[in-house]
Amino acid sequence: MHLRELFDRSFKAARIGVWECSLPDQTLSWTDMVYELFDLAPQTPLTRDEILKLYTPEARKHLDEVREKAIRTGEGFSLDAEIITARGNRRWIRITACVEFANGVATRIFGMKQDVTAEKTMVEQLRQLAEYDMLTGLTSRTRFEAFFNEICAAEGRTGRALLLVDLDGFKSVNDTLGHQAGDDCLKAAGRRLARAVPKANMVARIGGDEFAVIHECLSTEHLAKIADRVVRELNWTVSTPSKTIRIATSVGAAIILPGHSSKDIFAKADRGLYEVKSSGKNGFRIAPSTWSICEAAL
Repeated sequence: MHLRELFDRSFKAARIGVWECSLPDQTLSWTDMVYELFDLAPQTPLTRDEILKLYTPEARKHLDEVREKAIRTGEGFSLDAEIITARGNRRWIRITACVEFANGVATRIFGMKQDVTAEKTMVEQLRQLAEYDMLTGLTSRTRFEAFFNEICAAEGRTGRALLLVDLDGFKSVNDTLGHQAGDDCLKAAGRRLARAVPKANMVARIGGDEFAVIHECLSTEHLAKIADRVVRELNWTVSTPSKTIRIATSVGAAIILPGHSSKDIFAKADRGLYEVKSSGKNGFRIAPSTWSICEAAL
């Protein structure tokens, strides 16, 4: 196989095209693959202004910035940009560019454009897996812990609170009605919890039937109203023709105070949850500011 043919086939398989823009008249030249990336017929007349309209506003702004710098400094660049093709398809392309000079003046900018939509889709799917609970659609424990640690460590933090939520009766659903019913129960709990705290900073599933909420909080009284709303909303029955099981909810809550670590705050909310579970369940307990860390860990 001739080297040029091998080169062309390789670029086509990788969905890479070559482009050139002469300066200062902005005349564009593309190989067929670049036309294909933009869903344009080969040899379609090109103007840079019209092509820029196919980039999303954010991508267009970023491209203009790095392009201007490249022409000014002579340094090439590489960036990923989102486009909406001539047929309305969303696509991600990776643009690499070099600048050619003559007598100290930039005369052309050229490089490659590659379709990286599949790569971007895979990265987004991995991000979703890392940051969201696949069963309920709520935030994952990993993302919750990162956010919780961040706000607890923040300087001049504003009033927020942590609520730990545990379902009462879930084990009976799982053991009696089966795992599918258990999964459906958890999905329902996620929807109900999100509905109960529509203004929450974060709603997460952090364990089997355990959830966490981070919410703006003005006072203990305000926190009590939020916790009470959660308890009332997460109270329902799971039924089959032969069995009905009531689901209730226990909540432990703590205000996020300056000078306390995320570990300390979590321990206080967890102590409140433990007290509710020990005293009959189906209620809430707000950790008083007088609780020491040792008491919370008991």
